[in-house]
Amino acid sequence: MPAGKITIQEVKNKKQFKAFLRFPWQIYRGDPYWVPPLLKEHAFYFSPKNPFLHHAEIFPAVAIRDGSIVGRIAAIIDHNYIDFHQEKTGFFGFFESIDDKKVARTLVDHAKGLLRAKGLKQMMGPVNPSTNDECGLLIDGFDSSPFFMMSYNPPSYRKLLEGCGLKKAKDLLANRMINDGSIPERLLRISARLAKKTPGLTIRPLNMKKLGEEVMRVKNVYNGAWRDNWGFVPLTDEEMDLMVTKMKPLVIPEYVPFAEIGGETAGFALALPDYNVAIKKVNGRLGPVGLLKFLYYSRKIRTIRVMLLGVKAEYRKRGIETLLYLEIFRRGQARGVTWGEMSWILEDNHLMQRGLEALGAKIYKTYRIYQAPL
Repeated sequence: MPAGKITIQEVKNKKQFKAFLRFPWQIYRGDPYWVPPLLKEHAFYFSPKNPFLHHAEIFPAVAIRDGSIVGRIAAIIDHNYIDFHQEKTGFFGFFESIDDKKVARTLVDHAKGLLRAKGLKQMMGPVNPSTNDECGLLIDGFDSSPFFMMSYNPPSYRKLLEGCGLKKAKDLLANRMINDGSIPERLLRISARLAKKTPGLTIRPLNMKKLGEEVMRVKNVYNGAWRDNWGFVPLTDEEMDLMVTKMKPLVIPEYVPFAEIGGETAGFALALPDYNVAIKKVNGRLGPVGLLKFLYYSRKIRTIRVMLLGVKAEYRKRGIETLLYLEIFRRGQARGVTWGEMSWILEDNHLMQRGLEALGAKIYKTYRIYQAPL
């Protein structure tokens, strides 16, 4: 018997929302590399308490066929992005689909139609729900689990989305750096050479006792160093405060080095242990048992992700970026870290990419942001 008609159902109530959240378990059943999202954290993206929604709107929907959910998507309007970039661009995210081109097209057409009706001229994605969160479709590097706060999807999604007429907007790169025993010698040599270029440069760890002051330094560098990057949207104070609240129990101060020159903050980096190693064990629920599992497996993590690194424009091309990377890996080695991921980096950020390759890093995963006219 042929499959029935595909219909779109906008998520309006708790039952529908629960089904929307749980649908990925249907797609990734048996996939050894998938990391189930924490359901409470996943749900918060759609909560009125999420500061992102103080300047944005999210419209989740599911595709139904023969009474069952066969896909999901969310149309996203970020008014801060529109104002900052002065372009009428909307987004799609939270895309999941069975391997069926008709289902994928129905989902994408729904998101397009909704954004078009709101007066937007272009759609980009996937972003969940912005470029400050998990974003990009994995198109290369399916043989390992994603690192903390990085996305993952089946290989089939590329064909599905491109079959809907979506074209590449930008690729995002993840680099891998293995601790093969050669880093310490190279670290000393490179550090000494680069330090000579900038007299008075010091690298120090995050001071948790003065966290409020440190956050102000991060805000200053972040919104300055990244503002010219493709797809960037400044974090609001509320969003930054939420990030700090969420990161505080996860942060290791030595993994958050600050570069200072004459007492002024020139740049900073943020690395975290790959908590996905532990999150993978709790299957989406961080209740009492899940929390115990998370704490137990967190102690076994031997990998890190360098997730943020920024240097003010006036201090670039002095090797400060390299020194920050090296400081993190020097500290990581002392804690038994075996390898790490640096992600993500824009494909055309050649300066950063060359610096990483000079340290021995290699690209091993690629994520793609798509675009389509409306």
